[in-house]
Amino acid sequence: MGNERENGNGSVSANARADESAFAKANENTTAYVYVGSYTDDQHPVGISLYSFNGQNGELTLVETYSDLPNTSFLAVNKDKTVLYAVSETVTYEGRFGGSAAAYAIEAGTGRLSKINQQPADGSAPCYVSLDANGRRVYVANYLSGDVTVFPVEAGGGLGEHTQLIKHEGELGPHADRQEAPHAHAIVPSPDNRFAVSADLGLDRLVVSRIDAESGDLLPHGGAGGKPGAGPRHVVFNADSTYVYAINELDNTVTVLSYEADAGRMAAVQNLSTLPEDFGGVSYCADIHLSEDGRFLYASNRGHDSIAVYEVDRDSGTLSVVGWQSTRGQWPRNFALSPQDAFLLAANQNSNSIVVFRRDAETGMLQETEQTVAVSRPVCVRFL
Repeated sequence: MGNERENGNGSVSANARADESAFAKANENTTAYVYVGSYTDDQHPVGISLYSFNGQNGELTLVETYSDLPNTSFLAVNKDKTVLYAVSETVTYEGRFGGSAAAYAIEAGTGRLSKINQQPADGSAPCYVSLDANGRRVYVANYLSGDVTVFPVEAGGGLGEHTQLIKHEGELGPHADRQEAPHAHAIVPSPDNRFAVSADLGLDRLVVSRIDAESGDLLPHGGAGGKPGAGPRHVVFNADSTYVYAINELDNTVTVLSYEADAGRMAAVQNLSTLPEDFGGVSYCADIHLSEDGRFLYASNRGHDSIAVYEVDRDSGTLSVVGWQSTRGQWPRNFALSPQDAFLLAANQNSNSIVVFRRDAETGMLQETEQTVAVSRPVCVRFL
């Protein structure tokens, strides 16, 4: 399937590429490239936007846009930075049930994308994509159908037909409107590539699978139940695989879990609110990330519209609140730390913006910059 950034005669369309002078200017100072995934509609068809990122001042410059993948809700880059994987959060694909996943070749030096292929996920509303450490398998969490799809990676980085569709099962949470069924919201391999953790919002459970060392397929292993009604959404491991941090969408908390890497077992050691005590409005958690040095953890609040900042105790893994930073927009569904963690980029879905903050490496707090770009319904930010 062709990349829709090109027109019928093979040249790049005017509305898909920033003008060449802007591209050249951006290329002079850039230290990184950034991909932004967006929800789409007929008036706003762009699913992926490519920006150059100036590591000195945080400036984002549009390079190119791609309109061939609707509702591009999550992105992942392989270890060699040669392929971008993306999910299309739809309920049907080419007339069959479920959404899809796509692979794009990344052009070295420019970050530009060329689609390799696209495969059906056979699960509804894919919302997360990740890879095993060896790059042999791509894992996709399907929110509405509550399952995980496993794709083999072919030579050249393309996706083969899926080899597994793993249904989540178990006791449902107490929120009848949001926990009426299993809802897989993320699938994250451990740093040692021995296990993978899937956060299921509907089951209030972190589902653990063992990664087969030879094939990369997922095998049943166990899991850890959470507080009823918490609604786990995303998880992140610390670098040495001793703790897992889960962000819970429905009760606005972060759960700290001790992790036994050899056994793939977790146990909760702390639950901490993501909101200030004096906040009385409606809010839902979304994304979570650790700084590269492991000293600080960041979590986003949709409604309070903020990034919560925590300091991590290096011995116990527990968290203490440092503060909150407004995202200067509405509904920060996703965010990303730049290379060397100098900046944080917040994707404000409902106010159509990416806002750039400078990060203080000593305190962990965020500082406003003048850098912001308008993007239609951004829902994922991924650095190359």
